[in-house]
Amino acid sequence: MKNTTKRKLLGLCEGAIFVALAQVLSYLKLFELPQGGSITLGMLPIFLYCARWGFGPGMLASFVYSVLQLVLDTAFFVGWQSILGDYIVAFTVLGLAGLFHRQKYGLFYGTVLGCAARFTVAWIVGATLWAEYMPESFFGMTMTSPWFYSALYNGSYMVVDMILCLVVGALLYKPLGKYIRGENLPQ
Repeated sequence: MKNTTKRKLLGLCEGAIFVALAQVLSYLKLFELPQGGSITLGMLPIFLYCARWGFGPGMLASFVYSVLQLVLDTAFFVGWQSILGDYIVAFTVLGLAGLFHRQKYGLFYGTVLGCAARFTVAWIVGATLWAEYMPESFFGMTMTSPWFYSALYNGSYMVVDMILCLVVGALLYKPLGKYIRGENLPQ
């Protein structure tokens, strides 16, 4: 078997395993907000895969993960715009983490970029599509702006998600750094 064929097959198999692991971890919710959004380690396998395989495969794995999140998780949506924004786009942008592929600390840079991109999508969708559901108060503050409310709501779980992914990623990085960076992959 040629090395390129072997590499593609390995990438596809690892992608399926990492996406399945991400989906399973997304069910282990440490906290869940009433209108969607939860604290889990579900994004970590996607970031690990992106750091290992790069942008293209990472975007594909992230897209598959977005479809699974929509179909298998308890989806909260208010129409096709919400399906696209809250699920398809919001989870697919995690694949941007692959831009830091094979860099020494690419896992960490990618995690921050992927989380920031997902937050940005959720923030815009929350402020535009979900604005009519904004409560009068949130975290003890009076809500007058859907943009501020969306930033608070989405930031309240995504910042914690990002920190969890960074901490667990750091714990895995020392023993698995060469694997995470893809240094053991066939050329």
